[in-house]
Amino acid sequence: MAGKPENKRSLPEVIVVTGPTASGKTPLSLQLAEKIKKTTGKDVEIISADSRQVYRHFPITSAQPTNEELKMFRHHFINELEPEVSFNAGMFGKLGRELIESIFNEGKVPLVVGGSGLYVNSLVYGLFEYEEDQNVEIDAKQAAVRAELYGRLEKNGLPGLIEELKKVDIETFDSIKEFTDRRVIRALEVFYVTGIPVSEHRKRKIDINFNPKLYAVEMPRDELYDRINRRAGQMLASGMIEEISALKEKGYHYKTHNSLNTVGAREVFEYLNGKITAEEMIELIKQNTRRFAKRQMTWFRRDENIKWIASVDEVETS
Repeated sequence: MAGKPENKRSLPEVIVVTGPTASGKTPLSLQLAEKIKKTTGKDVEIISADSRQVYRHFPITSAQPTNEELKMFRHHFINELEPEVSFNAGMFGKLGRELIESIFNEGKVPLVVGGSGLYVNSLVYGLFEYEEDQNVEIDAKQAAVRAELYGRLEKNGLPGLIEELKKVDIETFDSIKEFTDRRVIRALEVFYVTGIPVSEHRKRKIDINFNPKLYAVEMPRDELYDRINRRAGQMLASGMIEEISALKEKGYHYKTHNSLNTVGAREVFEYLNGKITAEEMIELIKQNTRRFAKRQMTWFRRDENIKWIASVDEVETS
């Protein structure tokens, strides 16, 4: 995981709150925003670092803040894009840093909240480690892109993928002495997941215009899993099936739209397609969300710069 940030004491500080799904990041962020506003006397704007909440039409499935919560403070990167629009961690990092600068220029305070590890790393470190042995990435896009590339490999062979790599990352193409399935797909996967060629990952040093203060919500695993199970039931009762059914009627599907390739949506689509029963759908949502949270915890615990907290009182706002 990323190492210690460089000394940036002269830069403004930005609090970043992350952590596993269902750990209570949204209510904590609102409490923290109130605390910051009271401490500084400045308005606070919340930047969502969540790879699914940025999309429209499935607020229940993506666990977006409620309309009442959204009205408390201005939020960014929530309910902004149509499901067919491509968005990745590299784009989020660039746009997020521009937004942070704009918020500061307006005399306000930015607060970053979200559980997508790649998005957080892209924003605060400029580039994130993307190593072969770190298969704990929380964003489902990685698995989807890899599966799609291997599908094309099986159908059309390696030459077409080699030509594709030549177009999107000529430096990496030129550096490969022996083209293998794994090397070519690996390079294409990094490009399509992050929006940045492998060659750029190896040489670029992005200037970060703020000093991040990283926090992650921590709670006992049993308590987290219980919250996950209860929230799954609440989401289903609130209309998650109807939400995904409406998208299905419009021609959307998690296999063709990466924005919907996420826990909850996948299981509901399978239920609507008659692949699993309602009971199986519910249990799979709970089970897969617990596994998702476990991967998130593994990811965040690798970052030595994160301070783990149980309440907003542990966050330094001065």
